[in-house]
Amino acid sequence: MANKRGKKMELLSRLHLQDRSENKLTSAEFLQIKPTLKHVQELCESDLYSVYLHKLLMLDYKARYIQAKPENTNTTNLCKHVQSDDFFAPVENLSIISEQTNIHPLDLQMAVFHCSDSFLKQKMVTKLSQCQYALPLLVPDPFTGDIECPLWTFRQIQKTWKKSETKDNETVMTMKSMSICKAETPMVLCFCLGSLSGSKSQLINTLIHDRYDTFFHRNCPGSSKNRLLLDGVAEIAWYCPSGKPTDSFSDCVAFCNLHGDGLTHHKQRDILMDKASVNVVFVKTLDRNHESAAVIKSLLESPQPLIILVENNGNGAIQRKTGKYIVGLKERSQSDVSQELKRIISDILQSPHQSFKLESMSDTGCRVDEHNTSCIKVFNLTKDIMAIIKSVSVSDVKKTLLPCQGQLWHDWSNKYKEQYHLKGNLEQEKVIKVKECKKLREDQCTAYCGELMMYFVGHLSSFTDRKTDREYFLKWTQVLLDDYATECLSSILQDYNQKWSEVLDVKKQMEDEKRSMDLNKMKTPDKSNELKFKQKELAKISQDLHSATCGLEHIFREMAQIYEAHKSLDKPPGQGPTDWSKYPELAAELMISGHPMELMDGDAGHVPLTWIKSLIDQVVKKLGNKKVFVLSVLGIQSSGKSTMLNAMFGLQFAVSAGRCTRGAFMQLVKLSEDMKKEFQWDYILVVDTEGLRALELDGNKTIQHDNELATFVVGLGNMTLVNIFGENPSDMQDVLQIVVQAFMRMKKVRLSPSCVFVHQNVSDVSATEKNMDGKRKLLEKLDKMVQLAAKEEVFDAESFRDIIEFDVQKDVKYFAQLWEGSPPMAPPNPGYSECVQDLKSFILEKAKKSPGVSLSEFKTKVGDLWNALLNENFVFSFKNTLEIAVYRKLEVQHGNWTWALRSEMLKIEEKLYKIITNGELEPVNVSLLYREVSKKYDETKLLMSKYFETEEDKDMLIQWRAQHELKLKGFLDELVQGLQRKLNNVIEQKKASKEVDEKKTVFENNLLQRSKQLALKLKDNLPKDQDLLKQFNSDWEKWVSELTRGLKPAEKINFEQDQIQAIQELGFEYDLIIKRKQSSCYKNLAECGDYTEYVPQKRLQSEYIVQKHHQSKNILATAWNYLKDKKSQIFHVLRLSHKFQDQIRTLVQNVEKKALKEIEEKPVAQRGYSSSYLREMSSNVVTSIDEFESLKEWKYLLKKEFKVDLILFVFYRTQRWILDSHSQFINNNDVRTYLESKKDEYYSVFRSFCKGISSAVVLAELICEKLKSSMTEAVCNQTAIDIAGDMRCNVPAFKENRLKLEKHVLKSLAEKRKFNRYEKYIRRPKTYTETFITEEVENLLRTKYKDKCNSFYKQKISNIQTQVLHALHEASETTKGNRGDINMWLKEFTGSIKGELTFGTIDPQSFTDVNNFDFLKEEIEKGLNSISADLSHLSVGKLKNSRLRPDQILIDQLCDCCWETCPFCHAVCTNTIKDHKSAEDGGIDHSTPFHRSPSVNGVHYRDSVEMSLPFCTTEVAGDGSFYPDSSSDSSVPFKQYCTAGPPFDTWSISPDLYQMCYWQWVVCTFHKEIEKHYNLKYEGLGKIPDGWGKVTDKQALKNLEEMYK
Repeated sequence: MANKRGKKMELLSRLHLQDRSENKLTSAEFLQIKPTLKHVQELCESDLYSVYLHKLLMLDYKARYIQAKPENTNTTNLCKHVQSDDFFAPVENLSIISEQTNIHPLDLQMAVFHCSDSFLKQKMVTKLSQCQYALPLLVPDPFTGDIECPLWTFRQIQKTWKKSETKDNETVMTMKSMSICKAETPMVLCFCLGSLSGSKSQLINTLIHDRYDTFFHRNCPGSSKNRLLLDGVAEIAWYCPSGKPTDSFSDCVAFCNLHGDGLTHHKQRDILMDKASVNVVFVKTLDRNHESAAVIKSLLESPQPLIILVENNGNGAIQRKTGKYIVGLKERSQSDVSQELKRIISDILQSPHQSFKLESMSDTGCRVDEHNTSCIKVFNLTKDIMAIIKSVSVSDVKKTLLPCQGQLWHDWSNKYKEQYHLKGNLEQEKVIKVKECKKLREDQCTAYCGELMMYFVGHLSSFTDRKTDREYFLKWTQVLLDDYATECLSSILQDYNQKWSEVLDVKKQMEDEKRSMDLNKMKTPDKSNELKFKQKELAKISQDLHSATCGLEHIFREMAQIYEAHKSLDKPPGQGPTDWSKYPELAAELMISGHPMELMDGDAGHVPLTWIKSLIDQVVKKLGNKKVFVLSVLGIQSSGKSTMLNAMFGLQFAVSAGRCTRGAFMQLVKLSEDMKKEFQWDYILVVDTEGLRALELDGNKTIQHDNELATFVVGLGNMTLVNIFGENPSDMQDVLQIVVQAFMRMKKVRLSPSCVFVHQNVSDVSATEKNMDGKRKLLEKLDKMVQLAAKEEVFDAESFRDIIEFDVQKDVKYFAQLWEGSPPMAPPNPGYSECVQDLKSFILEKAKKSPGVSLSEFKTKVGDLWNALLNENFVFSFKNTLEIAVYRKLEVQHGNWTWALRSEMLKIEEKLYKIITNGELEPVNVSLLYREVSKKYDETKLLMSKYFETEEDKDMLIQWRAQHELKLKGFLDELVQGLQRKLNNVIEQKKASKEVDEKKTVFENNLLQRSKQLALKLKDNLPKDQDLLKQFNSDWEKWVSELTRGLKPAEKINFEQDQIQAIQELGFEYDLIIKRKQSSCYKNLAECGDYTEYVPQKRLQSEYIVQKHHQSKNILATAWNYLKDKKSQIFHVLRLSHKFQDQIRTLVQNVEKKALKEIEEKPVAQRGYSSSYLREMSSNVVTSIDEFESLKEWKYLLKKEFKVDLILFVFYRTQRWILDSHSQFINNNDVRTYLESKKDEYYSVFRSFCKGISSAVVLAELICEKLKSSMTEAVCNQTAIDIAGDMRCNVPAFKENRLKLEKHVLKSLAEKRKFNRYEKYIRRPKTYTETFITEEVENLLRTKYKDKCNSFYKQKISNIQTQVLHALHEASETTKGNRGDINMWLKEFTGSIKGELTFGTIDPQSFTDVNNFDFLKEEIEKGLNSISADLSHLSVGKLKNSRLRPDQILIDQLCDCCWETCPFCHAVCTNTIKDHKSAEDGGIDHSTPFHRSPSVNGVHYRDSVEMSLPFCTTEVAGDGSFYPDSSSDSSVPFKQYCTAGPPFDTWSISPDLYQMCYWQWVVCTFHKEIEKHYNLKYEGLGKIPDGWGKVTDKQALKNLEEMYK
């Protein structure tokens, strides 16, 4: 025994399983993706167990015959070399050199079995059963010898057969399908007593299958006498008849084979003899004295039939007594013996006999694997669940115990889909549908109260930390559910078959009557009613059949619906283990552990998006946002899709006869660690789908469902396997048509999946020529399907390769048929397994190039695809949220890059401005500016390149890289050219005022001299301060008058009078001008809600009559009806249509824009104001109006009131700029004004001289006075740049992108709650956004940024002070070193600071006596400290008047974006980048999440005052249509709005059923103001739905945040 134990340990060691006796092998280890195996490769013994399991999981029955190469041997010399001349001489001990024997195949199987955990054992046995191999029934422990019955491993095995019986001289077939554990069948026990020279197992195999080795025998490949683990193992296999005449037995029969000597393994023998229906004993000889005699004697005394096969007896079958047979084997063919045995066993089983049931093995006294503590405990828990299920009839299980997924869920799905096909009053209908959906959700919440879900979820939650218990729980639940369903399904199927036969009989009778009788007589009500009644009964049984199918997937579906119902209603989370909010977490744990999860509910035909998103979020939370390669499969039903996936990856997708998978399921398959370095992703996410062309669906419903399903799974997959079964041309064409259309849709929405065609059930996969011809024909069919689909989808494509990258030589795979022979006894074809292996290798090779998608991206794609599919037109309604999110992130980065360049250019501007102001008057060259900014530009380009190359989404970003690089270069060019113009304008202004500036300098020096002289004159008789000031003022007036004598003072302008004069010159009456000006209506001309008053009413009336005439064909009747109804509502209908209102509004805006541009080009700041500017402006306005009236699209004459109002409006809009510029001109060019501004400065100098203060002190004061104004300007400008930068980075409204800014603008509007603000925003969004930025900046400077602004002030002051002190030191030291005078000192000092500060000139002639430069430096330093102290208390309001303002800097940055508006609702595009390309040109279409009701823009229905209420996002989901032009006669369906041409075709408006609560609140809050503003009404079709009024401001703001996200 010790020696045998040692050999067994050695066997495990050779297989590298010595550590697995305790640390068991698990399923998870073998369900990972590992390096693929070659079909022919040499294996080491250490590889055997993993290769065996790998092949077995792929249904390769040759797994049993794998062999390892002999180790430590020279394979080229396998025999001993014995030298001898006599060839006939005996050679002793000739053998293979290796002393080590081959590992017996069944030893390998049993070693793996012993070293596996319960679940891997179960998977092994299930796969062995599918391979038609015998299964271990009694297994002795290899070391203790204890006998175990692995009953658990049989629990997932289902067997199907046809039982044939003779009744009333007719053979009746009964289909049976059940768990093998529950099947009661006869059991034939086979064992030997003593050793035999022949093979017992080989003979038994012939009883089961003519050509297949169910039981391993000594003549099988790899067999040897040296087996260690097989002896004592009892294996069992079942013969399942197919209902054909060639069946060996008429019913299912179990055959049990005890390996080894029955005398030795008496425990197993006795257990099995007790259970057997027939005992078949193999003996060498019948000898009373042989030790087998006692056993045979007991068998003869037993009531069970006995067949003894005697090896040395050559006689045929002899029946010695009833039920006791002897059959000789000597010199007889195995075929003869087999036929004889079959006949005997069949005869025996015709009589009453003992039946065998696997579950009865639990009471044999041997150890049963199910009796372990964990399994028993969980089984008892599961029995509680089953007790609840069994308390209702099988057809009522779902309806009663799982109510949320039944009719309620189906009704909700239908109601939800109806929101994409709205008609009539869309918003009212939408409110009704939403309300109905909410009611159904409430009903689901109410229905959720059953014990079943409470028990199931409670138990599942308790196993969170006990994965083994959890796995047992799920397996037991599924097993017991299947068993219960099987019990009931049999009777339902029997009823169905009977009722179907009755229906066929009635139809046959009706056909017979039709042939034999007149057609009218045939239609007798009895037969027709009888047929309808029976068909109704058949439909009821069919429904019962569907209801009786209940598995784990239905329980998980119930969890999903409970979660969705509670989540959609914002119910508070529950308490305890059944807390609905924890359901996604529970499901995520199962998905991670390898359980398939339902992606699309096949019964309701709906994707539970809320559940799926929460589920994937939890998976991400537990695993991280791992990358997955999505592999989906498509094909007709029952074509072997799930079988193929299960074989390829060892998955658990449901497989059974007929239609198995409903909807779509997803399952994660992990990439093994040693494979990860070769791939860019971590998991394969396999998506299995129901078959196309469902038998349950008919006609158009089938086509629509199949197209939806195909588009969905093709869109999800990185690769789609298109499964074609058989060679039926019709089936193939149907599948190809659906698939081609799906791929074409992907091409149109810029998704790029790949595909592989798998042609299954091909008779000869090795026939190259035939397969080449098949590929050619397939490609021809695909091309033909593309051409047909292109017409339907309106797409330019001629071949399949036009829509997808496809290589017909590589991307088409041919599969052998799955079975070798006919089921149910056919084993799987090894060629099939090889094909699966090859396909898997091919998939992985292609997948190496794929980056995959992150789990969160997959979640987003599920939502995008499904939301688009709910709309009839997938292409128009598809919104690639993932691509949009990536683009939004790119926009943020683009904003950062442009801001970096803008900030740098502002610094360059500040630097050059100071230089220019200090006297540098050379024109600024663009090359200089490019040099200055080049370093920052290079850094920014580097950051951009790094982003595009290293960002996680680089594969998606690449499509926009080139255009963004060009955009950045274009942005830099704009900045450079803009700054060049700005600085050159400053230079021009300096040049224009050069003469004046020189005069100012002369006058200043003159005033300084006169002040000094007056002070010296009064020095000896110094008056009091008050008298001193009087004296100075008196002399000052004389000096200024004397100095400015002969200079013409600046003229005052009368802007009001000039405006009136300019309009009068165009021929308009004075009274009309005054009247329009006094009304002030012109000020809001751009925001006017109704321009009808500007068009002659008579023209509108005649237009109305003509239009009605075209409809009624009777102009007199139309005119009469008009006159009759003139006092009624019809009179008020005669208003300018919305189209023409918009045209006038556009005219106003264009004229305003043009006028502002033209006036800003005038040299007002250089030369002053001229009334000719107003005359030119008013003339241009009239010209623009004339051109407008001559347009084809316009057919009215505008009143002169409009012309006057438009001119006044333009004057009003340009007035501020003109006055400010003229004021600047006066300040720069009027010497008297300039000198008056210097009065205080020179009084200070005068007073200092009077008091005898030295010239050095006076000069210091003068310098400090100039430094103070210059430092103030520099500090404010630099602080403005820094404050703007800080706000750009930290203020939520200003950071990130345009979309976020828009959200904050809308939020601010709601908080301020003033209609006039909404009015300005709606009509002039850019102007209002600029106002918002200014107000926001001013508010921040008063509050949050007050201290920060002061901090910036102090920092800038300190920096400037340091630079000034350094300049003082350098000037003093240089002057002293060169023995210079005050003139030299001033030149040195001003030269040092002119790059940092602007500094005016000081005449050194008044200070020639200053020569103590250290003293002068000390005095200036004192003054500088005082200046710094004063400036540190600068008001933040000072920034408002600085040359650079933070609000304007932010406006320039944030408003330099896209301002296109939606053609339906006029909402502003929220793309950050202006002039962005459309999607068709490789960019991204205009879009916004903030679409609104067009009524806020005054849109109304034709010929009525009824507001147009529906959101465009609702319209494109409905079945309505629109007129692209209000004068159009032909309409365009909203769902195809892009076909209406510009501007519709550049907008992306996705159907969105989400409640736009924000704009609903706006409409309800300001509906009276809106009606008054537009002179329209919210009535009729424009009536506000009741539900809108319930929206609160808090809900509106919350909705705004949700829309933004």
